[in-house]
Amino acid sequence: MGNSIRFRLWSAATISILVALAIAGVGLRYLFELNVERRIVSELTVDLNELIGATSFAADGRLSVEADLTDPRFINPLSGHYWQVEDLTSHSLVRSRSLWDATLALPDQGASGELKKIEELKGPGGELTIAVVRTITDADGRSFRATVAEDHRSVTVSVREYVRDLVPALIMLAAALMAAFFIQITVGLAPLENLRVAVRNVIAQRSARLDGVAPREVQPLADEINRLLDAQEKALARARSRATDLAHGLKTPLQVLSADIRALRKKGETELADEIEKSAGAIRRHVERELARARLAPGVSSKASCRVGETAAGVIAVIKRTPGGKRLSFLIDVAEDFMAPVDEGDLSEILGNLVENAARFATSSVQVNAWASGGEVSIAVADDGPGIPDADRESALSRGVQLDSKGGSSGLGLAIVSDIVEAYGGRLTMTNADPGLVVTIALPRHG
Repeated sequence: MGNSIRFRLWSAATISILVALAIAGVGLRYLFELNVERRIVSELTVDLNELIGATSFAADGRLSVEADLTDPRFINPLSGHYWQVEDLTSHSLVRSRSLWDATLALPDQGASGELKKIEELKGPGGELTIAVVRTITDADGRSFRATVAEDHRSVTVSVREYVRDLVPALIMLAAALMAAFFIQITVGLAPLENLRVAVRNVIAQRSARLDGVAPREVQPLADEINRLLDAQEKALARARSRATDLAHGLKTPLQVLSADIRALRKKGETELADEIEKSAGAIRRHVERELARARLAPGVSSKASCRVGETAAGVIAVIKRTPGGKRLSFLIDVAEDFMAPVDEGDLSEILGNLVENAARFATSSVQVNAWASGGEVSIAVADDGPGIPDADRESALSRGVQLDSKGGSSGLGLAIVSDIVEAYGGRLTMTNADPGLVVTIALPRHG
C-alpha cells in the first residue's frame, strides 16, 4: 500500500481533512463561546439599566433600591445571578438576595457613565463571573456604582452542549469529505488504469501501440512509451534482419563443407569426415533455427488471422509428395471458414513442423483438427504412431533433441513451433492417444 498513489493521495487528503476540521472545531467553539458571552453581556446590560433606574438616594442620603429586578433569579440565594450597588461616598452596599452575605469585589471604578465589562470577577463561592459595571453621578453630585453579574458556568454549560452537538456533525462531515475525496481520486486516476490496460495489451501482443487519447497530464508519458515501442520494434527488426543475413551467409560455407566431407569419405578418411559432419550438423541446426525465428514478424501483429483449413491443405499437399507422406492418409477436420489468430506464414511453419513430425511416426494416418473454446482457438495434429513416453515428452521440446532413430531431422521442429506459439501468447501441449500422439496448440483470440 505504501507504493500506491491512490493510498498516498487518500491518506494525505484524510490527514488534511482531519487537521482542518480539528482547527475549524476549535475555532467554532471559540466563536460560539464569544457569542454566548456577548449575549450574556447584552442581557446583563438590560438588567443593569433596570437596576440603575430603580436606585436612588433617600432624603437622609442613604442609597436604596426601590424594587426588585424583573429576573427572579436575583431573589434566589447563590443562583448565579447577582447585582450590587455601592455608594462611592460612604461605601455602603445594597445587594441582591442571591448574593446572600457575600459581596462582589470590584476593581477601581471607571469614569462616570462608562459601561465596563469585567470577565474575571470572583463570585460568592470564588467562581468566575461575568459582570457589567457603571458608575452614576446624580444632579447633587452623589455617585454610586451599579454592578450586575452572572456566573460563568452558564457559558461553560452552553459551550459544552454546543461541542457535544458539534463533534458528531464534524465527524459526519469528515466522513463525507473523505468519501468525496476517494471518489475524486478514483476518477482522477482512472486514466492511469486505462494506461495500464493499454500497456498490458501491448505486452500480450493484442496491440502494437498505446492507442486512445490520454489526459493532458498523462499523454506525454503515453507518447514516450509509444516512441520506446517504435524504437524497440525497429531494433528488433534490425536484429532479425542481421540474424537472417548471418544464417543465409552460413549456408554456402556449410554446403562447401558438405562437399569436403564427401571428398574425405571417398579418400577413406571416414572418421575425420564423421567428426566434421557432426560439427556441421550442429551448425546447420542453429542456422535452421535462426531462419525460423527470423520468419516471425517483429512484434507479432494483433490483427493477424488466416484460414486454418486452407493453410493445412497447402502444408499437407507438400508432405504428400515426400516418400513418407505417400504411404499415409491425411484428414483435415476443420470448417472451411474457421479462422485462427495467427499469421498465415507462421501457421504454415507450425503445421509444417507438426505434420512432418506426425508423418515421420504415423503408421497409416495423420489428422488435423481445429476448434474454438472460450477465448482460445485450438489446433491439434494427431498421428497413429507409437507416441512419446512420458519421460521423454519434456525433452522433445528441447532444441536439437531427436527422439527417433530414422534421421533426416534437425531436432528443431517442436522447439520452433513452441517459439512461434509463445510469441503469440499461446501454449503447446502433447498427449499420448491410443495409439499415437496428439500435439495441440492453443492461441488466444483477439481482444
